[in-house]
Amino acid sequence: MLRVHTVNAFDDNYIWLIQHPERPQVVIVDPGDAAPVIEALQRQALAPAAIFITHHHWDHVGGIGELLAHWSIPVYGPARETIPHLSHPLSDNERVHIDALDSTFQVMDVPGHTAGHIAYVGPGKVFVGDTLFAGGCGRLFEGTPEQMHASLSRIAALPDDTLVYCAHEYTADNLVFARIAEPGNPAIEARQQAVQAQRAQGLPTVPSRLGEEKATNPFLRCDQPEIIRNAEAFAGRKLSSGAEVFAVVRHWKDTLD
Repeated sequence: MLRVHTVNAFDDNYIWLIQHPERPQVVIVDPGDAAPVIEALQRQALAPAAIFITHHHWDHVGGIGELLAHWSIPVYGPARETIPHLSHPLSDNERVHIDALDSTFQVMDVPGHTAGHIAYVGPGKVFVGDTLFAGGCGRLFEGTPEQMHASLSRIAALPDDTLVYCAHEYTADNLVFARIAEPGNPAIEARQQAVQAQRAQGLPTVPSRLGEEKATNPFLRCDQPEIIRNAEAFAGRKLSSGAEVFAVVRHWKDTLD
């Protein structure tokens, strides 16, 4: 099993270091800031083998240049976005084999948060950037609700025991809205209590398991009767598809943020 190290950046970002358990090389995922990455590498005697980028936002790409000034390594990222120092543009369903990890990752197009956002599906893990959050999903800055609903549905089709690595610590706030959208779901309250305990100890709530997301994340539950009823009440009209329900639920959360 691959190991994944957590690197904290900015106020609430997570940068991930993916490591083979018997080797010191790592793949760096979404290094928005080089300084904490370099510190983690030096402290743990790790060496970078590659960089994975999910999308073009500054807090995911800002550290690439400084890292490349220290190490000559490939930069993988979405072909449909402008990524600094990109050496290996990737498209949907391509496979990336990283020799240092002895592992292959499949590329999944997941537009919505940005137009060309991708995720990396590895053994038992998926690195989703800002598409799916623990208890929530990314805002629609460039894509459409239909695109984001389809992207989330693709991720949700992975096995329930898949570990989901998103890029921000938003879980507690996301679950507040989840209870508003689906107050009759006891699994959300139970998850809230667990998250509060984790955060009280200064622990990250990410990664989460996909099965838990499907049980508690309103953006993966747009087919559930209670969420449909509440979305229709918020919209003041009948909703005819999962994508339409998603669009209303996303707008509903936006009005509360």
